[in-house]
This record gives sequence, structure tokens and C-alpha cells, in this order.
Amino acid sequence: MRAVVFERYGEPAEVREVADPRPAEHGVVVRVEATGLCRSDWHGWMGHDPDITLPHVPGHELAGVVEATGGRVTRWRSGDRVTVPFVCGCGTCPSCAAGDHQVCERQTQPGFTHWGSFARYVALDHADVNLVAIPDDLSYATAASLGCRFATAFRAVVQQGRLAPGEWVAVHGCGGVGLSAVMIAAASGARVVAVDVSPRALELARDFGAAHVLHASRVPDTAGAVRELTGGGAHLSLDALGSPATCAASVASLRRRGRHVQVGLLPSADGTTPVPMARAIALELELLGSHGMAAHTYPAMLEAVRAGVLRPHLLVTSAIGLDAVPEALAGMGTATGAGVTVIEPWR
Repeated sequence: MRAVVFERYGEPAEVREVADPRPAEHGVVVRVEATGLCRSDWHGWMGHDPDITLPHVPGHELAGVVEATGGRVTRWRSGDRVTVPFVCGCGTCPSCAAGDHQVCERQTQPGFTHWGSFARYVALDHADVNLVAIPDDLSYATAASLGCRFATAFRAVVQQGRLAPGEWVAVHGCGGVGLSAVMIAAASGARVVAVDVSPRALELARDFGAAHVLHASRVPDTAGAVRELTGGGAHLSLDALGSPATCAASVASLRRRGRHVQVGLLPSADGTTPVPMARAIALELELLGSHGMAAHTYPAMLEAVRAGVLRPHLLVTSAIGLDAVPEALAGMGTATGAGVTVIEPWR
């Protein structure tokens, strides 16, 4: 099959022919019809993830058709239309037993722990636990966007963030996750302040329901601006980008007893990131992490999509073939773009 492969961190990837994957006894092989280009893929390419073994095929946000199944798979068969969370749980560890597959102790992640979906086929583990059926009226491109960014935003806003109608929400960083969070929060009855440096991203944030937008490069103190716009601070604030500056701004945006959710990855040389803990103590803030979403919790999100309350298809702003991926992947280090870019490996 054709796949995007890199052999050294930070050096150009290339499209080449590699061996087709085979399913594990508990897994499947999926023919990839669409897969998202995500900033997490860029982090992996840069060497920020210790689980990656070189050479490597990235890609973790996918939708497609089951091509082959392992001998122990009972719920799926060839021809089924499916997507999958980017965290695949084992189904048997204590975390999975509690329903927390997104923090599984033996989790696998396509595109990180093993070769991913920037290819015609991808192997997925523990299929009976992790696969999600795609409704017939949902396109592969839209379904692919659910697996990481949209589902991650849904869990961050609804499950971890515990958003209530009428609350103020600040979203720092309006890439795929951030714009998803804006849409989900606005659809849930919140008032949203979106923060980014891209005029196009802020325009989309307004289209998706943001009450206010802040151009971060033109507003010296975005946290102060959020507090002013919201009459004292956001009830819930998300760092959807992942940088020390956006993390600190998110925490500083909150009102008393507010909730910060860290969604964007925060790689650093020593593995730590400064956080304004004095403010967290003084205002009794909650600091939460959010890491994907378990497959068994997808139905509420999919129902909102079916009902038209959530419109993830609007987030897909471009589509490319495999040959364009190496350049697009490298470019994410300087500009993440607005919305979601989908890769169609069959092109």
C-alpha cells in the first residue's frame, strides 16, 4: 500500500510503498477513506512522543471500511463503515472496567504506538471495544473529524468541563479542536469568547456561535480582555492550542471557582509547564485534563450530529491526497490553518 513514512524526527516525510497491515486476533484492518491532519501528528513527527518507533507512519483521526477481522472479533465484519477514537482501550484493565477507556493503562494509539492512517490501510486493536459505526448519512470526511478533534472537544466541554447553559466559555486557540469547542459550547447554550491569531479562524468562530472574538496578537492581555467581556471571567476556559502562554492565559481568564481544561499538548524539554497556581489556590479554580473520548460515549455526540444541533462537516475546510501530506505536515509547525484538513488516501 501507499503510505506517508518518516525515518527521522523533523526531517521530510515521503510517500512510498510499504507492506499491508494484518489484523491482530482482537483487531481489524480498516481501509482508510478519510483521515485528518492534526497538530498531534506534527508533535509526533517532531519527536515529542516517546512511544513512536522509527520508521513511522503517522495518522490517528480516521474513518473507513472494515477490510479484514481477527479471529476473536465478534461485533464487526468486512464492509462495515467505522470510525475509532484515537485512544484504543484494552477493555479489561481497571480504567476500562470503569468506563474510562480514554485513559486505558494498556492503550494503543494508531499513528503513535503503531503505524497509523496516513495510508490506504490501518490496523486497529481491540475492535469490539473501540470501533464506532458510522451512520449511513455521515460522510467519511466528517466521521474522520470526530475521532480526535471533535470528540476531544466534546468531552472537554461537556463531560470534563461540565458546561451549563448560560455560562461563559473562553476558547484559547481556534484550530480544529478549538473551533469544535466553540461550536459545541455555543450549541449547549453557552456564551463563547474565542481567542486566536488568525483572522480566518476567528471568522469561523463567529460563524460557529462565538459571542466575542479576540485577535491575540492585537490584544496584549487576552486574559484581562476575557475577564472584562465576561463580567469577571469565564466559568470554563480551554487551552485548545497547547503552549505555556495559552495555558497561563486560560487559567488567568477564569472567574472565581472557574474550571480550566487543558486539551492542547504541552511538550517541553523537561516535561513540565509553568501554571499560575497562586491564582488557582486563591480563586479555588479547577485544573482539568482531557484526553480523547471513549467509544461507548459517542452516542450522545452522534445523536446531536444527526439532529443537526452539531455540524462538524462545517469544520472540514480542505481535502488533500497522500502526495501533499509531507509538505502539509511540516507546515503545521508555523501555521495550523483554519478548520480541519482531511486526507483522502485513495486520491
